[in-house]
Amino acid sequence: MTRYSSLNALLAVISGAIILGACSSQPQPQQKSPYGFPQTTTVNQTDNYHGTIVADPYRWLENLNSDEVEQWVNRQNTFSTPSLQQLPVYSELKQRLTELWNYKKIGTPFQYANRYFYFANDGLQSQDILYTMTALDSAPEIVIDPNKLSEDGTLSLARIQVSPNAKYVAYSVSEKGSDWNHIRVKNIESGNVLSERIEGVKFSNVAWLPNENGFYYSRYPQHANGKYDDSEPVSVYFHRIGRSQKDDELIFALPEQPSWNPYPEVTHDGRYLLINVSSGYDANAVFNRPLSEDDAPFTGLLTKWDGQYNYVTSHNNKLLFRTTAQAPRGRVIAIDMSDTGDNNWSEIISENTHTLTSVSAVNGKLFAHYLQNAHSRVGIFNQQGQLLQELALPGIGTVSGFNGSPSADDTFFNFSGFTEPGKIYRYQVEQQRTTLWQEVEFPAELESYETHQVIYESKDGTEIPMFLVHSQDVELDGNNPTLLYGYGGFNISLTPEFKADRIAWLEMGGVLAIPNLRGGGEFGEQWHQAGTKANKQTVFDDFIAAAEWLIKNNYTNRDKLAIHGRSNGGLLVGATMTQRPELFAAAIPTVGVLDMLRYHLPNANARGWGSEFGLSENADEFAHLYEYSPVHNTKAGTCYPATLVTTANNDNRVAPWHSYKFAAALQADQSCDNPVLLNIETRAGHGAGTPTWMKIESAAEKWAFLHKELHVNKEKRSSASQ
Repeated sequence: MTRYSSLNALLAVISGAIILGACSSQPQPQQKSPYGFPQTTTVNQTDNYHGTIVADPYRWLENLNSDEVEQWVNRQNTFSTPSLQQLPVYSELKQRLTELWNYKKIGTPFQYANRYFYFANDGLQSQDILYTMTALDSAPEIVIDPNKLSEDGTLSLARIQVSPNAKYVAYSVSEKGSDWNHIRVKNIESGNVLSERIEGVKFSNVAWLPNENGFYYSRYPQHANGKYDDSEPVSVYFHRIGRSQKDDELIFALPEQPSWNPYPEVTHDGRYLLINVSSGYDANAVFNRPLSEDDAPFTGLLTKWDGQYNYVTSHNNKLLFRTTAQAPRGRVIAIDMSDTGDNNWSEIISENTHTLTSVSAVNGKLFAHYLQNAHSRVGIFNQQGQLLQELALPGIGTVSGFNGSPSADDTFFNFSGFTEPGKIYRYQVEQQRTTLWQEVEFPAELESYETHQVIYESKDGTEIPMFLVHSQDVELDGNNPTLLYGYGGFNISLTPEFKADRIAWLEMGGVLAIPNLRGGGEFGEQWHQAGTKANKQTVFDDFIAAAEWLIKNNYTNRDKLAIHGRSNGGLLVGATMTQRPELFAAAIPTVGVLDMLRYHLPNANARGWGSEFGLSENADEFAHLYEYSPVHNTKAGTCYPATLVTTANNDNRVAPWHSYKFAAALQADQSCDNPVLLNIETRAGHGAGTPTWMKIESAAEKWAFLHKELHVNKEKRSSASQ
């Protein structure tokens, strides 16, 4: 039996063990909704989870390729799209959002060999264009314009990797936002796209050889029918330039560890091939072998699974890693590759009171990015760990950049915030000098808005910071339309970030509130773990406490308060609104993980979320999941907030059936006249690569929905936007 067959057999056993009644062949129609919602049929499906019988009446919606589901999706869109686009302010908002999006966007440059690269967008182009320059004062040349790949802008660049000497660029192309993509290669000097087309790729980086003759990458297995299967883990392959993908050499695979996913990296000194192996989001392992020894076996370099290890750079036969091992806020260690003993590592940068989120190497210096109360600080160290300088920043915001070749003379970084669209700085390493390179000119007055942080207490007394963004003349009269946005998971930090659509919300007189919930990475690994698995309820408690604080402190009231979140944040919204439906006037769960008992079944990537959520196959973890799973916790006779559930049928990261089942359950159980709308984008995925025109349309629908449901005061809105 193949490993593929074994995995399917295992899933069948698991499914068989929990199923008491199979789906009935003929779904049973529900009574027609008194609120006009589209009719959704049900099936007699029950599952036995460790002795608990769980009904799953909307199981049939998981069959995404069926005609019945397609017809149901069309009925939902036919109901929701006019309901949104015929709202009185929709056209006005769409026009204003188009104006706000229409500004020149410039990405942070990065250097390889004698070339600079950056992304830019003239304003309303569907996708950003990759440019190159041979000098900072030379005319830019287009390297890749993804807008020419499709008429509607739904083909996008998922990621790129320039080769060490800037001869080639490998780029991954995604269609309609899919996580599946294919890799192409372009000769930068000649402008020719090579014959290479590598399929079966998701999330993979490209690790070039130093001589640029080929690269390593990871892909999923291909079966006899020609299809690639993401129910199994990826393996690492080597591709030589000019050859067909069928000739690519399998380099590294873990057939005995089907939950481990390997990805390649070549050290900056060109001496070692590293394989980063992940299984979840708490820890990883690293294997290695010398690049000069193709036939040598891989050896375990970091295999204790005691934290996260991220490669930084190589120096004097030492490999530097940022790690959370024995340092939940992060530190930098060096491993001496000439020493095979157990004590061949040393500490370069020790753990700080602030959270070390990333480290970059440029021209012999280490640029360490820290979070202090969820906003950026940057320390510059030498490779022995001595602090040389703390980078002066213009305020509370987020820094990104310091990318490119470690041998580059200079580096660039971007500083942005909730109302700061971006300033790009050049840092000259030898001179330790920072100069402004580019500044974004945004088509709105941003000086009238302010950002500040407050601290509030969660249910268990833990202090949680929260960003508040609003007009400087906001009145604390308890009557402001307020959007509470959250995430709270996967070690992801919510820091000050500029989004054009949020400016439209502020112009409506809205308040934006973003708390740094447990489960995120703002305060290190302990903060992350405090919101995972059995602790997941603390994330929802943190979010609820934020809402209660906003009401208590007269920013808003429950009739003016909306919640929003994406992906894991969609779970946050779904769980919170089902636990405290009376607390919110409106809710927008977007591409959410909403069926917590079956989220892990679609593919190996989803199963990897088990380190965050736990798995229903485990009795103790099932109990926690079942307690808050949004799909399983709607209750008939409940008045739920006005809800706009949004997803995309091409989302192969979080399967859209999560949103389908949740919306169907809400529509069935809603007991008041608050609308429950499901809007499905048929030309997009989880979010990456969404064209500009589609972002504008989606934002206009979202704000028009909240404008109606929060009863936005027209006079307050007009005065705030002047």
